[in-house]
Amino acid sequence: MGDTTTISTLVEGGSTSAGPPLGPELGPMPTDVGEVVSTINEETKDFEGMEVPVDVIVDEETGDFDIEVGKPPAAQLLIDELGIPKGSGEPNLNKVADMNFEQLAKVARMKASDLQAMDLRGAVKEILGTAQSMGITLDGTEAYEAQQKIADGEYDSELENEEGI
Repeated sequence: MGDTTTISTLVEGGSTSAGPPLGPELGPMPTDVGEVVSTINEETKDFEGMEVPVDVIVDEETGDFDIEVGKPPAAQLLIDELGIPKGSGEPNLNKVADMNFEQLAKVARMKASDLQAMDLRGAVKEILGTAQSMGITLDGTEAYEAQQKIADGEYDSELENEEGI
């Protein structure tokens, strides 16, 4: 590829259109907008209904393009896993959901490559930080308290039963 332009945006998995935000940015470039949209929809179909970060890298001379699909934000993965419409507007006062450790570990594994954690223990603690800001508890316990319980070894048996990241 020669000179390239990268367009970074959030799209709805599996149902991107040629309208904003992609269409106006791709319009002046020598690439087939319909083909870009079709490729994005194909590559994001597993994340249907979720917002997914996407980078479209376009060669300014030839119109060739590459698509890099990221993972949905941790908050979106939690919403999907727990079947809730959204997080709490007042997470310290209003709790919107309670999850079990298996659900937490599933989200942590899905998001693992984007996290700073080196192991599942660290990954679940990172996801608990997001859960705290959304008003989601773990086994009826505030997320920050659950993080301490994990650090103290109270969830070691659950961590051993889960596959690593």
